[in-house]
Amino acid sequence: MSSLKSFIKAIRAAKTAADERAVIQKESAAIRASFREDHADPTIRRQNISKLLYLFTLGERTHFGQIECLKLLATSRFSDKRLGYLGTMLLLDENQEVLTLVTNSLKNDLNHSNQNVMALALCTLGNIASQEMARDLFPDVEKLISIQNQYIRKKAALCAMRIIRKVPELRDRFVPMVKALLKEQSHGVLLCGLTLAIDMCNEEPALVTEFRPFIPSLVRSLHSLIDTGYSPEYDVSGIADPFLQVKLLKFLSVLGKDDTASSDQMNDILTQIVTNTDSSKNVGNSILYEAVLTILNVNADSSSRVLAINILGRFLGNRDNNVKYVGLNTLSKVIELEPNAVQRHRTTVIDCLRDADISIRRRALDLSFELINEQNVRVLVRELLIFLESADTEFKTGMTTRICIAAERYAPNKRWHIDTVLRVLKLAGNYVSEQIVSQFIALIANTENMQLYSVQKLYSLLKNDITQEGLTVAGIWIIGEYGDELLKAGSFTDEDVNVEVNESEVIQVFESVLNSTYASQLVQEYLLDSLIKLSTRMTDPSQLDRIRRLIESETVALDVEIQQRAIEYSGLLGQDTVRSGVLERMPAAEIKEDKKTDKTKTSTGPAAVTASKSDADMLLDLMGADDSAPPSQAIASGNDLLSQALGNGVPALGKDSVNGSAGQQNSINDILGLFNSQNSTSASVSQSTQTGLLGTQPAIASPQPSLLGPTSPVAAPAAVLPIAATSPPNNAEIYTAFEQVEGLKVTLQPRRDGNTPDGVVFITANLTNTGATSLSQVDFRIAVPKTQTIELLSSPSTDLGPGQATSQSMKVTAAKGSEVRLLLRINYLANGQQVLDQKVFNQFPKDLLA
Repeated sequence: MSSLKSFIKAIRAAKTAADERAVIQKESAAIRASFREDHADPTIRRQNISKLLYLFTLGERTHFGQIECLKLLATSRFSDKRLGYLGTMLLLDENQEVLTLVTNSLKNDLNHSNQNVMALALCTLGNIASQEMARDLFPDVEKLISIQNQYIRKKAALCAMRIIRKVPELRDRFVPMVKALLKEQSHGVLLCGLTLAIDMCNEEPALVTEFRPFIPSLVRSLHSLIDTGYSPEYDVSGIADPFLQVKLLKFLSVLGKDDTASSDQMNDILTQIVTNTDSSKNVGNSILYEAVLTILNVNADSSSRVLAINILGRFLGNRDNNVKYVGLNTLSKVIELEPNAVQRHRTTVIDCLRDADISIRRRALDLSFELINEQNVRVLVRELLIFLESADTEFKTGMTTRICIAAERYAPNKRWHIDTVLRVLKLAGNYVSEQIVSQFIALIANTENMQLYSVQKLYSLLKNDITQEGLTVAGIWIIGEYGDELLKAGSFTDEDVNVEVNESEVIQVFESVLNSTYASQLVQEYLLDSLIKLSTRMTDPSQLDRIRRLIESETVALDVEIQQRAIEYSGLLGQDTVRSGVLERMPAAEIKEDKKTDKTKTSTGPAAVTASKSDADMLLDLMGADDSAPPSQAIASGNDLLSQALGNGVPALGKDSVNGSAGQQNSINDILGLFNSQNSTSASVSQSTQTGLLGTQPAIASPQPSLLGPTSPVAAPAAVLPIAATSPPNNAEIYTAFEQVEGLKVTLQPRRDGNTPDGVVFITANLTNTGATSLSQVDFRIAVPKTQTIELLSSPSTDLGPGQATSQSMKVTAAKGSEVRLLLRINYLANGQQVLDQKVFNQFPKDLLA
């Protein structure tokens, strides 16, 4: 067999992957053969294990050498034990069954007379100890923590941390020992004791109170480290033992959190550290950073917090990008604590946007958006627009959305808001989301005094640039909607340039867009809509003829949607009496802020705040409910929960959506017929566009897509039957949804059999009047999460006399194995009093759709 050195040379000399694989396979076969021969010579075994460890670093399979590692542990030679323990830690883990064979060797070596052997056993136990091994060997580790040998005590303390994590109930056994370690003068022992204490407090916060009496001694230790002179044993770049200083600060941060008295004891030393520590080297910066985190985590006074944030501001000017990144990242976490102090470093943050390191630019960009407020929105947005012009492609989509949100939230006036969005569309229109375009169109529609200005600006921009899709879509929509105002005003001046406006010029712009390579399907759809609208806003017969030719040219388009629109609009052009009424201006849409596009702040640093959601809240999140008010609060107050789930400004589904004549026509005001349709049980409105003869209207305040199931026919209302006639079969499982004091009881009965398709369940809702009073105007509504669909197969009666019952049948479709959840709302009159209740029902079996 070759030596380890020769083996490594052979692998490195391989010219191809196949050659390397051949060398490895040949050597692995030789190692296996050697193991089978069971050589008594320990030198060969050591050589084989060394080769296996090298193969392990290459990612090769080395499981066949596990037993040989255990054999090395049983020898008396230290070199064999060291290699055996190294192989055990690398080739085995706590899930290996063969690990149980190591327990006896570890126990023997933990009681060995040689401290080096004891240290090997402690290191191995601390790395791969399973729960069973921890229970068996913790008495030996307990004993070693208390001995006089400092080298072993350090190892034992770190090993105890692994044991406590595996067996938490043993934590109390080690608390007295940790307290003894915190009194040690040895830097190494104290460092390991602090590490163990921090881990224990993080896992069991109740222990913090037991360690708070040690704050004065910890502060004294910090003082001694700061005031000590040069010590070769602990000096690192002129600073005494920075590792221990950082660990002491970290433990003080744990002990001082949410405790004013403890924080007061450490204020002086923290101020001294951030004032006197040298920041010209990374060693000093590490201590400063930990001191800043401690100040921000404990109940420090405002001046100390400002001082800490100024330290972070100095980090931004450091040449080392790692220090700069740490400063930006920490400022993002603490901006909620001291916003004014962070604002002072706004200029430095903006300078970081020009850094060559993309990670620095990304963190600076995130912090810049968090710094925006009413006072600085003009300055910061201007800087962000400058950065947007040269930003990396991966930044542009998020930047455009967040700039527009900041402009909407903090705009000093409508003119500035519109100019800002126009600038975004001009610089990065291809990266602007469709919802931002829709919000912009709604803004113009709701700001009458800015409509002429907006249409003129967009017309001027479109004449100069049609490469930005977002700009093109917004421009052609606004020109189509307000083209009459544009033509009436005539020429105008835009940035010292006179722009001519006439019907021919407007159609020429549309024609150039349609014939360009930038005319995507979406642009063509919007363009056709705007052309048909312009046919009612122009009077020149020659231009109307051009509009007709442009529309008719798309009747042979390959895309079915475009072709259908062109054919419909061509037919509409021949109906002059209808066209003017149908193509009137769209009513101003409601502007609804999209909170989903805003950045969700997740704090993971000193100011971290966690909040739990109720089951109802989480389901409403799934259903796409508006989060402007807590859903749980809406449930408690009795507000219209379905209206919240469908979005503000959209009527909730009522009994009119399932009752009435199927032949009744939809009104013009309800283009899609979602809420007045007599043959629809549910609504599903597109977030992007609504298609019809009136064109592509931005869905500004539409409900979430697929919130309720697809449209389906509805059977006639269920008859009112006596209670006994509606009782389910004896073997059906029934769940009570509502049981009112006024006498109305609602039960749910799911049904699946061998013929039911996967992912489908039929549910019958039985409404029973168990009281002595008649109930009228009974209104029962149901919704499901947007990941599921629902079809109502019958309609319940609206009046129930005493002892009467009615039922509502439905079919719910969801992914196989998912949980069925319903959002239920019941509303009725009892003794002339309105009764309203609603709830999220999730008591069906988890395996209902399994």
